[in-house]
Amino acid sequence: MRNRWPWVCLFVVLGLVMLVGGLLVPMHLRAVDASVIAKAGRNGPALLEQGQALAALGRLGAAQLLAQGAQRAGVAGWDRLAESVTNQALQHPAALMWGDDARLEKLFNAPATEAGPATDFLVRPENREAALAYLQSSPVPVVQELLRCRALNGTVLFPPSSSASGQAFDTAVSECGLLLDGGHLSAGLSGAISSLAATANGGGNSEPLELVLMDFMSLGERLDWDQLSAFVAQVPDAATLRALTIQARGAGAQLPVLFAAVQLSGKPAAVGQYLADFKQTGMADLAASLHFGAGGVGELAERDQRLYHSSLEHRVAALNPFGGFFYFAAGLSFTKPWLALAAKWFSYMACGFLLAVSAHLARPAVSELERPLQVRGFHFFREFLFSLGFLLVVLLLSEPFLAQESQKGSFSLRPHLPMSGAAVSAGIAGIKQTVMNPTILLTLLLFFVLQSLLYLACLVKLAEIRRQAMPPRMKLKLLENEDHLFDAGLYLGFVGTIVSLIVASLGMVKFSLMAAYSSTSFGIIYVCVFKIFHLRPARRKLLLEAELADVYAPTVAPAATLPS
Repeated sequence: MRNRWPWVCLFVVLGLVMLVGGLLVPMHLRAVDASVIAKAGRNGPALLEQGQALAALGRLGAAQLLAQGAQRAGVAGWDRLAESVTNQALQHPAALMWGDDARLEKLFNAPATEAGPATDFLVRPENREAALAYLQSSPVPVVQELLRCRALNGTVLFPPSSSASGQAFDTAVSECGLLLDGGHLSAGLSGAISSLAATANGGGNSEPLELVLMDFMSLGERLDWDQLSAFVAQVPDAATLRALTIQARGAGAQLPVLFAAVQLSGKPAAVGQYLADFKQTGMADLAASLHFGAGGVGELAERDQRLYHSSLEHRVAALNPFGGFFYFAAGLSFTKPWLALAAKWFSYMACGFLLAVSAHLARPAVSELERPLQVRGFHFFREFLFSLGFLLVVLLLSEPFLAQESQKGSFSLRPHLPMSGAAVSAGIAGIKQTVMNPTILLTLLLFFVLQSLLYLACLVKLAEIRRQAMPPRMKLKLLENEDHLFDAGLYLGFVGTIVSLIVASLGMVKFSLMAAYSSTSFGIIYVCVFKIFHLRPARRKLLLEAELADVYAPTVAPAATLPS
């Protein structure tokens, strides 16, 4: 025993080292660590650099909105960018509205006091008529196809252009046409508009085209021309335009953050999907990622996970030698995330295994009476099972947002403009109800894994008794002695159900009978499978062996009677 204690201490220390190493790997199941985003931020320009580049090109409106986004995100130096934009605007006031689009600056020749949202500017009769007259001579085929849509009489969302209230449709056509004529839209979005316009002009459904025009108008109500053209420049298709428009409608004061994220990352589809998936926290996480530049915003949007920042983790990383390992692990989590996650889980399992080995070594030596019951190597199976259980416990305690509820919206509204004639009912997507939220799924998984581990432990114990150097009848007695272990799945199932009901009654989680009774259900299933398919055949075999041993046992002659 004296020689064992140094090994016990060594395994305990090694286990704790593996545990700390696993905790310092910034890779998570349902979150992306801020250190990984910082690693990704080394690729691409920073937010303020992007703003200065736009200002140098004369895109003052876009640069001004980037400065506001930096202010919302708390990026140091935003005031210098805002001051630079203001100084340039004093020299060229029209650049705040039109940016570097000289054709529109010359076409409208509007004073700087009229700068404002693009839709509000184009809805004025003189500006709308000037825009339509200019577009009539545009050499771009899709612009001419779009202008022919003004002759439609069966529009769904807009009143027809020929009606008394057709100004809204003409404004939308003007706004979209100017963007197409100036080459401000991507090839994918331009092609989609061309196809939708051709379908509408050919007698097909005009509603998809009107939805695109509605999106442009909605964005134009919130952005001036320079900001609008910069915002939609990288949008690849109509679906992404719709997603970003929905987010812009609900952004409010956070609209500069949305604009900065789209402009900086160059991934509008990923940004729109991220905000749709995380309605409550998405905008705040995007604002935090703006500190890390284009690469950081793009990485967060592409991973589509919540941003996680642990102050304790970073305090530990500031100490040597943990810092070097932490930043190496952060780089691995960025370049090879699945390898980093596998290394993290392996560290947890190794910690559990080493702690179980140390506990085995610390046990007192068995007595001479129990030596025949010892089977070499079987303790490694039990230690491996313990390591799996340890992995599960550490994941439940350390993984951020593991049981978070879905933040996706349950319904969406489709705006309709007032029309003459019959009213058109607003489209409301059906509300989708689901009983399988992440908390319930996690509870089911927890009970399933615990019962599986207990089932494997019973199999290991059964195999160990089979291999013990004991007579069959003694093995039957030993199996009877393990009845409580073999029924432990039922006990665990009842305890899990009772605890689930208590937690639900206290209002700590959303109540679910399925999650509460799943523990007992899994216990009944596993115990039945074990006793019917494993324990019962093993006992039958031992009974036969015991009877055969009694039949063929050598007859022992009675001892001779001693004479009196």
